[in-house]
Amino acid sequence: MPIAIIGGSGLDDPRLLKEVKEKEIDTPYGKPSSKLTFGKYQDKEIIILARHDKNHSIYPTAINNRANIWALKEQGCKVILAATAVGSLREEIKPGDLVFPDQFIDFTRFRKVTFFEDKVIHTPMSEPFSKRVREALVAQAKKLGLDHHNNKTVVTIEGPRFSSKAESHMFRQWGADIINMSTAPEVVLANELGLEYQAIAMSTDYDCWKDGEEPVTFEMVMRTMKENSEKVKELLLEVIEKL
Repeated sequence: MPIAIIGGSGLDDPRLLKEVKEKEIDTPYGKPSSKLTFGKYQDKEIIILARHDKNHSIYPTAINNRANIWALKEQGCKVILAATAVGSLREEIKPGDLVFPDQFIDFTRFRKVTFFEDKVIHTPMSEPFSKRVREALVAQAKKLGLDHHNNKTVVTIEGPRFSSKAESHMFRQWGADIINMSTAPEVVLANELGLEYQAIAMSTDYDCWKDGEEPVTFEMVMRTMKENSEKVKELLLEVIEKL
């Protein structure tokens, strides 16, 4: 049973995986964001999907989330580990810290949010993320000595723009701890198909709510991700061995 990774995180490096191959997939919802990369780490089968394409050419609203999740399900995946960059809405969540959310707020407006358009299915969503996978991530993060935060709430905005300062403060008042442009409806669609889904978020900035901090820019996000990508890669590989 392969384990899916969404986001890439450099794990398709042939020096890490054995028997690496790419496969182009079609689904009833169109093509996924990228070709699927298949490989093996230790004795585990892994499938990697680049959410924004491998050239980061797909902006958030244009991501074909339904095709992405459907393709992973069709290839036999039961578990999805989803890497994502996030802005921090809390003082204690510093740039470079890892965050494992257990709740989400969907503030998107223009995305396809369900597979069930021809029949009415109301999917429970009280616990959208996988407690089992989250606990494994926390245990390994502690073992590796990584700064991390557990059981936090992520709010997903439409993008591609970043928040206004008023919005950033509003999301804090709502109880959100981190903010991104990718978790919803990805997590919803995974739940609709009965897949275990857990986000591995890396804080890259303080959005724009925090006085004395430079407001977030795309360049800031990419710089922090590059500086800290090895810790995400190491954590994912350690957790994959345990699942």
